Amino acid sequence: MVLFLQMRCLGQCSGISFLDSTTIKVCHYKREKQNKVFAHTAKKGKATMGWFFGFKLHIIINERGEIIDFLITQGNVDDRQPLKDKSFHKRVFGKVFADRGYIGKDLFEQLFVDGIHLVTKIRKNMKNTLMHIYDKLMLRKRAVIESVNDILKNVCQIEHTRHRSFDNFICNLIAGLIAYSFYPTKPNINIDQLQRIA
Repeated sequence: MVLFLQMRCLGQCSGISFLDSTTIKVCHYKREKQNKVFAHTAKKGKATMGWFFGFKLHIIINERGEIIDFLITQGNVDDRQPLKDKSFHKRVFGKVFADRGYIGKDLFEQLFVDGIHLVTKIRKNMKNTLMHIYDKLMLRKRAVIESVNDILKNVCQIEHTRHRSFDNFICNLIAGLIAYSFYPTKPNINIDQLQRIA
């Protein structure tokens, strides 16, 4: 299934990509000590919606909503950590639009050397910097990856708390990613219209 996903179901990078991570909860975080299936694999982490116990799915998509690459990590792994591994972004080039969780000077420089321009919004305590109007417009369209995460969770059912083994969890997750690749109406962005505005 993994080979089929990598060979047939992943999209191609066009120079414009969107990056985000989403939580995959395996149980309520207050019951983590009772969970025996993921006792040695899942970890407790904190996301924008609060604490959770499970894993993180990191995905990179293109403007057509196709998944370019993905990576599964434990719940306590920092969002920037997978990008430091070259194998995760080897299929990506050009501009990558992400949220504020990916801000980091060292990471930006490392990706820039690899031919990737990481574009994020700035935090409130940071100095304002000049940004091209096209990049600002694309950052506003970053919600497309949130729509992809929503489809993966609510339509493809990659997240539920009824797993009875770790192998079952991985098979369900890979099957959900494959199912998404055949989804008829993926969230997408009209790049030509944005280029005319910019």
